[in-house]
Amino acid sequence: MTSQQVDSPFAKSTFSGGGSANECMEVAHTADGGRAVRDSKNPAGGLQFYGPGHWAAFIGGVKAGAFEG
Repeated sequence: MTSQQVDSPFAKSTFSGGGSANECMEVAHTADGGRAVRDSKNPAGGLQFYGPGHWAAFIGGVKAGAFEG
């Protein structure tokens, strides 16, 4: 089960640019060590929650280049 208790402020990636083409998400820690994710342009639009294992797998994929086009 994934915790839906957000335990930290949301933070935007330092890699996000600026201007009108800014596509960015914000991430916060959850009580179980997972993450909550939201759209930085629409913070009231809802959250997605990821447990610690799923978040670790996602970060591992990013670091391995699994999502590069």
